[in-house]
Amino acid sequence: MERLTIGKLAKRAGVSTDTVRFYERCGLLKPPERTASNYRVYPEKEVRRLQFIVRAKNLGFTLNEIKDLLTLRGDPNATKGQVKALAEAKIADLKARIAEMQRILATLIRITETCSGEGPTDDCPILAAMEGNEKHPCIHADAEESCCGHHSSETSSSGG
Repeated sequence: MERLTIGKLAKRAGVSTDTVRFYERCGLLKPPERTASNYRVYPEKEVRRLQFIVRAKNLGFTLNEIKDLLTLRGDPNATKGQVKALAEAKIADLKARIAEMQRILATLIRITETCSGEGPTDDCPILAAMEGNEKHPCIHADAEESCCGHHSSETSSSGG
């Protein structure tokens, strides 16, 4: 079986050597053997493990979740149901995060629309919203709710 240096392993997996070292420190990669001159050498199969880690990370799994997946992958008594449960939990987490990002986006759009983009920043409604200014307290408003009412009057009377 071929032994790979950290550079060759990283190149085959499409990551940096720093990433390999990081995953090693986190326990996602097993500590490699060392040569007499203390160089890391990895078995060929670590390429697949590293690619698995990268793909799982790209799917949004955390390092701890990836550890759990790797544990299940290496456990002959593990079931598909256990893997599916982890994937379903990640789906629920991603949906919640997407909903939160959509709420943030809607809020940012709403407060940005109140600003004309002209004039000094001392009365900028975007900055006021971020400061919690009473002139524009609705940064916390949910996207589905109507805003505090300042927007329509601000944009029509003061030019925002």
